[in-house]
Parts: sequence; structure tokens; C-alpha cells
Amino acid sequence: MAKTKTRFVCQECGYEALKWFGQCPGCKEWNTLVEETISSTQANLKQDSISTIPQSIVEIATDKYPRMTTMFLELDRVLGGGIVPGSLILIGGDPGIGKSTLLLQVADYIAQQYGRVLYITGEESGSQIRLRAERLKTISSELYIYPETNISAIEQGIVNTKPLLVIVDSIQTVFNPELSSAPGSVSQVRECSGYLMRIAKEKGIPIFIVGHVTKEGSLAGPRVLEHMVDTVLYFEGERHHSYRILRGVKNRFGSTNEIGIFEMRQTGLHEVPNPSEAFLSERPQNAPGSVVIPSLEGSRPILVELQALVSAANFGTPQRMTAGVDYNRVSLVLAVLEKKIGMYIQSQDVYINIAGGVRLSEPALDLGIAVACASSYREKPIDPKAAIIGEIGLAGEIRAINQIEARIKEAKKLGFSRVIMPWNNYKAMEFDPELELTGVKDLRETLSLMLGGD
Repeated sequence: MAKTKTRFVCQECGYEALKWFGQCPGCKEWNTLVEETISSTQANLKQDSISTIPQSIVEIATDKYPRMTTMFLELDRVLGGGIVPGSLILIGGDPGIGKSTLLLQVADYIAQQYGRVLYITGEESGSQIRLRAERLKTISSELYIYPETNISAIEQGIVNTKPLLVIVDSIQTVFNPELSSAPGSVSQVRECSGYLMRIAKEKGIPIFIVGHVTKEGSLAGPRVLEHMVDTVLYFEGERHHSYRILRGVKNRFGSTNEIGIFEMRQTGLHEVPNPSEAFLSERPQNAPGSVVIPSLEGSRPILVELQALVSAANFGTPQRMTAGVDYNRVSLVLAVLEKKIGMYIQSQDVYINIAGGVRLSEPALDLGIAVACASSYREKPIDPKAAIIGEIGLAGEIRAINQIEARIKEAKKLGFSRVIMPWNNYKAMEFDPELELTGVKDLRETLSLMLGGD
């Protein structure tokens, strides 16, 4: 006999309580606990219902299912070489960033090359999907659209259609009728994701799930959702820039922190084969405060232009504004410039920007930030053929970075003839007659080398 239970679940962190609280004991947010009624049945586990038995790891077959490749090499790189059968992939991003556009293009390609694809939409009608497909020229007879939000009906639709790929847009609209909470709540997202995960593993069907993000930029819903899925992808980009970055933050079948770069056009998303060239295409020549940094995202080196503007503050409190870099990291570099170099920046406004809308977080950007700020402060331009890379310690020393060879190779490919790097990396480098490699030990030596003087 079914038993009815009532519990209160926090919509922010998923904390469960037997009674209502004004403030969640878990995340300390106010008025986030919502009453939910659940029905549970006691099922008897029979021996004949067990489909698998424990096996020794040496007896388990290692036959690998072939991955399905997509039309985007950038997406395949982020996924680790293609779509793994039976995998559950979560993709999130800001509204209007291009998640549905990307998945519709992928669905059309898979339908043409491999077979039937089921696109489950809970936010749009079938005619709206058809209008977008006509604009993107992604109309395939093997692409099936299913406007449904009931998880039981979705499961039955998957059984009847027998697709090779399923796309659910979005998980916040799917609901389980056995739960009394509204779609998008913590319990609904958790239960429906569990349903989809079971379908993917049992039938070997890869499933893409679209997830909404909060105003802080993180995926909405319970944190357990990111633990359940096999792969988590973030679709990033600025609304005023055409470039989009697909970043993998979790991948059970490949490396993490890989990125794919796309450009949004009228006809949909197009991959950018040479992002370094695209980011540097509008770089000004002989402009103070502009430096080129060979950054590394996953296993992929990218050359980006970092711009700094240092000007006298008009008010009592100087401003510090950053776009594309970590604000706290910039504050650290400015403190080292003032304390170790004697550069009086505390009365200056400082603005840091990475051109193109890309966001970078690695500490190897430190030396480029410091040189760009000093160049703008002293009104002296940097050698346009020089690339700068290195991490700065609190004592002003330049620390070694990883994968320096890949960064130098990318700089050489783009026509740069000079690379400034940490001394410890320089000692291990082989001589290259086409490049001028310079190793530096501290920040003062770097500024003297690039800008002259003290």
C-alpha cells in the first residue's frame, strides 16, 4: 500500500526537513523551503528481477562502443572525441546564448549521418522548432520533435521512437506527476534527471539535457544534478560579441577544461578553426597597455590580446574594473607593482579587458597583466611582435608555468618573433633560430627589458 509523506525541500541547495523553517539550515537563504508531498511504495526485490550479478573486474568485457562524431570538431574535442553511447550530457548557459541552436544543428547532422533523433521540447511548440530549423536549414526527415513535459510520456516516446540520440530542452520544464511540487523544483529536477539517466544507461542512448543557469552563472537546481550526469558543458559568451565558448567542466570520457570556440551568425553557429587569429585580428599597433598572452585552455593554446588602461582617478576612491580576468588576481598583481616596483597605482583607475569576450582564469596571465598596466601607466608601447607569459609571486619573482612548448608553438604560428617567459622554463628550452626566447627572474627585470628604465 502506498504511503504519503510530506517534507520541506530548499529550492536553492536541496536541504530536506520534516518541518518548515524561515531560513534554510543548509544554505542560510530565507523563504526557500517548499512543502512537497511524495508517495513511496514498498516493492519486494525478487531474485528473478535481478538482471546483473557482481563480476570480477578482469572478467568484464572492454568492448568500446564507437563514438558518434558531430559536424563540429570543436564540440567533439570538448566531448573527448565524440558522443559516447549511453552518456548523459548536461549543457547550460545564459538565455539566448545559443544552446538550442547548437543542439538543433547537432541533431540534424546526427539524423542525416546515423539515424533517428528525438528532440523533446518543453519550452517551445513543434511549429516554433520548425521555424528555427528552416532558418538554420536543419530539416531532416529522421529528426523527430516531441513537445512534452511529462517524464512518463517522454519515456514512452523514447521506447516507441527508438532514437539514436535524445535531446531534452529543458530539464526545468520536465515533471514527474507522482510528485506534488512544481516543475523546476529541486525534487522534480532530481527525480526527472534520475529517470533520464536510467533510460540512457539501460538502452545505450546518449541524452543531452539543457539546464538553466542562475543569475550568478551556475547551473540552476540541486548540485546533485551535476554529479549524476557524465558530462557538464557550459556555453559562455558576451551578448555583444559574436564568439561563443563551449567549456567542459566535467567529463567522464575525456579531459576537463577543454574549450570549443564558435561564432554566432544568421545561419547558426560556425566553428572557429583558428581562434588566436580571430582574437588578434583587430589588435591596435604601438598602443600602450596592449600585450599578447599565449594562454592555455585544457590542452589548447590560444593567443589573446590583454588591454590595460591606467588613468588618474577623478574621485577619492580609485576604480578597479576587469572583463575576462579574475578581479582578485588583478588586485594581487597591482599590489606587487606598487610594493616591489614602487609604481604609485593606488591613486589610479585601472581597467583590464581581454578582447573578444573570452574569459581566462589561469595564473600564467599575471606577467602580461603587470606589463600591460606598467605600459599604460608610463605611456610606452610594447613590442608588437612579443608575447608575454608567466606567473608572479608575492615577492615579485616570476614562477614557471606548464606546457610552455605548446604556447610558444602557437605564438610562432601567428608570426610572433619574441617570447618573454619565466627563467626556469627558459633553461629547459631548446634553441630556435626563428624565435628570440628571453627568460626573466623577477618583475623588475621584465619591466626594464620591455619598457626600459627602472
